[in-house]
Amino acid sequence: MPVLEMVTPETDIATDEAPAPGPICVAIGIMAWNEENSIPSALNSLFAQSLFGLLAARGERAEIIVLPNGCTDRTATVAAQTMTRLRADHPHAEAITARVCELEQPGRNNAWNRFVHEFSAREARFVFLMDADILFHGEHTLRNMVCALERDPEAMVVTDRPRKEIEFKARKTLRDRLSLATSAMNRTGGACFSGQCYGLRAPIARNLYLPRDAGAPDDGFFKQVVCTDFLTRPVNPRRVVLAPDAAHIFEAYTSPAEVLRNQRRQMIGQTIVHVMIEYLKTRPRAERVNLAATLRRLDARDPDWVKKLLARHVAHARFFWELFPGLLTFRLRRCWAMGGWRWVAYLPAAVLATGVTMIACWSAFRFLKRGHTHFWPKAARGALLRQSAST
Repeated sequence: MPVLEMVTPETDIATDEAPAPGPICVAIGIMAWNEENSIPSALNSLFAQSLFGLLAARGERAEIIVLPNGCTDRTATVAAQTMTRLRADHPHAEAITARVCELEQPGRNNAWNRFVHEFSAREARFVFLMDADILFHGEHTLRNMVCALERDPEAMVVTDRPRKEIEFKARKTLRDRLSLATSAMNRTGGACFSGQCYGLRAPIARNLYLPRDAGAPDDGFFKQVVCTDFLTRPVNPRRVVLAPDAAHIFEAYTSPAEVLRNQRRQMIGQTIVHVMIEYLKTRPRAERVNLAATLRRLDARDPDWVKKLLARHVAHARFFWELFPGLLTFRLRRCWAMGGWRWVAYLPAAVLATGVTMIACWSAFRFLKRGHTHFWPKAARGALLRQSAST
């Protein structure tokens, strides 16, 4: 029988004493940073997915790997205990292998790289990433995401629909309504590539790599790279598809301080993505086609290469709205794209969101001017956990 195992950087990954039959179809990596309170709910939601029944019927398996990185709490222990319990009671346990790979080094980029290039099964056809503080909305989300990739050979990435937990409140505050309006405008640009949950074809994932010293968000960077066939062709939005009837729930930022910090993080991330993409476009085509190898080589040659590019970019920017193209108008353009009467109804929210973005950009500009790149605030959480416990 497959065993649950905890892997640390000082030990090798152990193999199962009696491997389960059938190949691994889907590798699921769960990013976790001090998530001992949220990881049980996330895992309960994951193990309830109908994907495992589908794989069992096919004679295939999924592997689940939790990646606590730089944690100072009991995330790894709680995750291992929870998965042991869930797998023991699962009707399709033969279709699931699960383990914890605990990393001493903190950082999402390092955890992503280790999962994709070291820990995940080489035979996997699809590689999925999810955060440890989300819940799946409906039991068929992962199944529908996998099927969406199988049905569409042109699609390289599949996403679901991110849904804020405040959407399900019976009585919504003004802050809640403004937050939901902003989300509605964000969905005007086609499939929303959310870093909280997405899937990739394994060959695409193996050719991606995140520079270890860059705070670039994986979703923004990957979307630009994948939709251009690794920066070799014009943008093809069909490379990213939204799976039907697939969604996850996450806890929204609603307090002014949390919203500003989150916006500041996003502006820093978008700036880093812009700088990296513009630089990589200048590299020879062979280096872009073999992107993972190129980025590894750049990291090995100079661990600070992204910081240096960013420093030059910020030094040449006279004003904070020059961090990346379209910064001043992207929210208003999303509002306009809603069309009909909706853009009028959402215009006040768009104007307010633009004001918040400007403040966040000014703060991000100062932060980057001081030579910093990493800004990933961890907000207090609780509403989603309470909702999970009550259902």
